[in-house]
Amino acid sequence: MATAQQIPDILSPEFAENPYPAYRAMRESAPLIWHEATKSYIISRYDDVERAFKDKESVFTTDNYDWQIEPVHGRTILQLSGREHAVRRALVAPAFRGGDLRDKFQPVIERNSRELIDTFRHTGSVDLVEAYATRFPVNVIADMLGLDKADHGRFHGWYTAVIAFLGNLSGDPEVTAAGERTRIEFAEYMLPIIRERRDHLGDDLLSTLCAAEVDGVRMSDEDIKAFCSLLLAAGGETTDKAIASIFANLLLHPEQLAAVQRDRTLIDRAFAETLRFTPPVHMIMRQTAADVELSGGTVPAGATVTCLIGAANRDGSHYREPDSFNIFRDDLTATTAFSAAADHLAFALGRHFCVGALLAKAEVETGINHLLDAMPDVRPADGFDPVEQGVFTRGPQSLPVEFTPAGK
Repeated sequence: MATAQQIPDILSPEFAENPYPAYRAMRESAPLIWHEATKSYIISRYDDVERAFKDKESVFTTDNYDWQIEPVHGRTILQLSGREHAVRRALVAPAFRGGDLRDKFQPVIERNSRELIDTFRHTGSVDLVEAYATRFPVNVIADMLGLDKADHGRFHGWYTAVIAFLGNLSGDPEVTAAGERTRIEFAEYMLPIIRERRDHLGDDLLSTLCAAEVDGVRMSDEDIKAFCSLLLAAGGETTDKAIASIFANLLLHPEQLAAVQRDRTLIDRAFAETLRFTPPVHMIMRQTAADVELSGGTVPAGATVTCLIGAANRDGSHYREPDSFNIFRDDLTATTAFSAAADHLAFALGRHFCVGALLAKAEVETGINHLLDAMPDVRPADGFDPVEQGVFTRGPQSLPVEFTPAGK
C-alpha cells in the first residue's frame, strides 16, 4: 500500500486550500491510504466509494456514527440498519417526496425565498452567501417544522457547531466541546416544543413526525429531536453550500449562466453538475464489518473508511474532462441525479441515500429561479473571489454580486 508521503495530508493547509490536485494524485497513485491522525483508511476512486455506499452485503456499516454523530445529534436514522432502519425511514420519508413535498412544503419554500430576496432586490448589490444561501434552507426547515424563524441565529449557530464537530478531523477539544454543548442546548429547546406539539397537532412537519406510525411503531421524543437536529444540520449546511456553489460555478462560466437564464429547465443540470464538480460534502465515513478488498489493498474488519466524495466525483475513469464544469456533459444524468439511481456520489447511495434529496432539489430550483428573476443581469462585484473553504464540507464563504435593482 502506498504511504502517499508525496500527497498533501488531508489535515494540511495545502489540502484545505485546494484538495483537487491531491484527490487526483490519490486516485492515480495511492487509492488506499492509511491515515494515522484520523485512524482511518482513505479511499478516493469512484468505484470504491460507490461500492462502500451501495454495499448490499453489509460489509460497510454506519457503526462509526456511534462516535461521529451521536454525541451531537443523539441516535439518528443514519445509525440504524435492517428493519429498524426501514421502519424509521418509512416514518420520515413521506414528508420529503411526492404530494406532501409539493402541496404542503413547496409554498413554504416559495415564501421563504421571496422574503429573503425582498430584503435586497432594490439594492443592486448583495453577498449571496450572507444574505441568501446561509439563511434560506434553515428558514425553510424551521418553517416546515413549525418553529419560530426568529430563532434563526440560534439554529445557524447550532448547525455550524455540529458541522464543525463532524469535520473535526484533527480532534480539536474546543470544537468537540462546542458540538457536545449543542446537543444539550438543542434538546433543551426542542423537547418542550415536541411535547407541546403532541398535545396540539398542527399541519407542520413536527406534528407529522409526532403522529406518524408504521407497523405499530411511533417515534419517541428523543427520536424526533435527533431527526430535527440532523435535518437542520444536514439540510442547512448542504443546501446552503450547494446554492452558493451553483452561482459561483455559473458566474465563473458566463456562457453557461446565460444558457440557464434563457432556459430554466437547465437548473437541474446546473445543480447535478455542481454536486459532481464541487459537492457540499467532501467526505463520509463508513466502518467495515469484515475484511474487504479495494483498489490498492485490503481494509481489515472494524476499520473506519473515509470515502472521499470530492475525489470520486472527479474520477476520470467515470467522467470525461472531470475537472471541467460543464452543465451540458452527457456522462451525468440530471433526470436521476436526485434519486438513489444517481451517477454522482454527493447524496451517497444505497440504504442511506439522502432522504432530503428531493427537498434540496425543490429548494435549489425555486431559489435559483427566484434569484435569476430578481437579478437578470447578475454579475460579479468587486472582490468577487469564490474561493471554497472547508474540508469535510466545502463551499464559497462569500459571493458579492451586482445587478440592476428592481424597478430601474
